[in-house]
Amino acid sequence: MEDSELIILQKAHNEFNSKNFKRAEEIYTQFIESCTKSRDCNALDLAIAYNNRGQVKYLRVDFYEAMDDYTSAIQINSQFEVPLYNRGLIHYRLGFFKEAERDFRRVLELNPGFKDAKESLSQTLLDSEEKWKRGYTDARH
Repeated sequence: MEDSELIILQKAHNEFNSKNFKRAEEIYTQFIESCTKSRDCNALDLAIAYNNRGQVKYLRVDFYEAMDDYTSAIQINSQFEVPLYNRGLIHYRLGFFKEAERDFRRVLELNPGFKDAKESLSQTLLDSEEKWKRGYTDARH
C-alpha cells in the first residue's frame, strides 16, 4: 500500500475518533476509491474503512447504506466479526430476525467470547419467538 493511502486512512480514523463523522465519511470514501484502484491495497484496511464508513451511515440512520458497507467489509474479509455484528444489529432493528440470527451466530463462530453478540443473539431469538407467537408466522422462517 502506498504511504499516501495510509495517510488518508489515518486522517479518516482521526476524524471518526473526533466524532467529525461527515468529514470521516468523505475521507473513508476517498480511501476506499483509491484502495480499490490499487493493486497492493491491504484487505484488512479496506474492510475497516468500509466498516467505519458503515458506522457513520448507521449513526445517521441510513441503515440500508450502512448494511451495504458492512457487507462489503465482510466480502473483503470474511473473518472480520465486527461488520457481521454491526449488520446483525441493523437486521435486528429492522425486524429481520432470521438474518440477524445468522449474522450473530457467524460472529460467535469466529469469536465465541464476543459478549455483545451472545446477548444480541439471545434477544433476537426471544423477539423472534414473541413475534411468532403473535401470529407473524414468517418470524422464524
